[in-house]
Amino acid sequence: MQKLRSTSTHLILFKKPARVLLTLLWIFYLFFPRSLIAGNLSSLSHLIGNQDAILVGDPEGRVIFSKHAQKKLIPASILKIFTSLVALHFLGEDHRFNTDFYMDRDSNLKVKGYGDPLLLSEDLDEISEILSTKFESIHDIVLDDTYFQHPIVIPGITSSFEPYDAPNGALCVNFNTVYFKRKNNIYVSAEPQTPILPFVLPRIRQSALDRGRIILSNEKKETTRYTGRLLQYFLEKKKVKSRGKIKIGGVLKEKDTLIFKYVSRYTLRHIVAELMEHSNNFIANQILIASGAKLDPPSGTLKKGVQAGYFFAKKILKIDDFSFVEGSGISRKNKISADSMHKILKKFKPYHYLMRHTDREFYKTGSLKGIHTRAGYIRSRKGGLYPFVVMLNTPGKTTDSIMARLLAALD
Repeated sequence: MQKLRSTSTHLILFKKPARVLLTLLWIFYLFFPRSLIAGNLSSLSHLIGNQDAILVGDPEGRVIFSKHAQKKLIPASILKIFTSLVALHFLGEDHRFNTDFYMDRDSNLKVKGYGDPLLLSEDLDEISEILSTKFESIHDIVLDDTYFQHPIVIPGITSSFEPYDAPNGALCVNFNTVYFKRKNNIYVSAEPQTPILPFVLPRIRQSALDRGRIILSNEKKETTRYTGRLLQYFLEKKKVKSRGKIKIGGVLKEKDTLIFKYVSRYTLRHIVAELMEHSNNFIANQILIASGAKLDPPSGTLKKGVQAGYFFAKKILKIDDFSFVEGSGISRKNKISADSMHKILKKFKPYHYLMRHTDREFYKTGSLKGIHTRAGYIRSRKGGLYPFVVMLNTPGKTTDSIMARLLAALD
């Protein structure tokens, strides 16, 4: 028995060093690569001023390098990552926007919009083809844009002609823009699928441009009326006669007959990819307002959209301290920390493939006057995704040199 106890004791003594060694190797495996990367990234510190911030995480979501990560700064368009998450949460990634068509007892065609951000001329052409099989003539075209309450005032949006200032609404087409050029001293369309209607000529002349893409105005519901005019054009192309006027009005579901429900060919997942690619402010706030309507029906407002954003941030992301006034990032009143952006990136990781990307980087950029930001993921050679946030609120700085070092350090 004594010998047996001795043998057992020797086995225990032998196992303890092995366990210690394995533990040390595990700690080395876990922390040495991170500490090595952090050491490589430390050279970035002098590039980050008092009005700037940086944060880099590892594929498991742990922070490996940061500076001023708690400081709330202006995010510009990287805020669209957050807005996309809000919409994906409330609407669902497979959500498709719809536009409904009714006929009343007086043969008036009524159109009710629900905020489709990707309703285009091609869609109106397709819709008109289908509607032409249901009737040969109509009286008025009545436009119902009440799903989004008016007025919709987006902080940071101005009354310019620039596409990034496009107004929002429940019934819009072509992002509320017109693309034109001047040929032989006449304004013509710069895209074959969309005609230049007489309705938009005063706006084009007001821009004093010979060519370009300009926005329509929300004054007197010009954007909604344009949708009606364009629909009328395509209906007439399909030999449908319109005997009345184009009016702003409402659908009476208990009296009017639903004759066609157009469901967008695009899922929200596709819309988010378009948003990440083109950074369209109009799309961002369309899906935010629609999210607000989903949270608090029956209609959408910017206020409800912002409330949906705060709800998602607090309940899902556990973000309490940030300022959110609209969904595109155009407003300087939006403020968020790199630490909070890191939480957003961790949640967005399953959708990282929707972002713009180069060989190793999936990213979203942002810029306002004096502001440059960039956020996304860098794929290491081993395949892991390292989330990063760079927010430069110091005028004159760009993210170029920082990103070059980040890519080298995370090789």
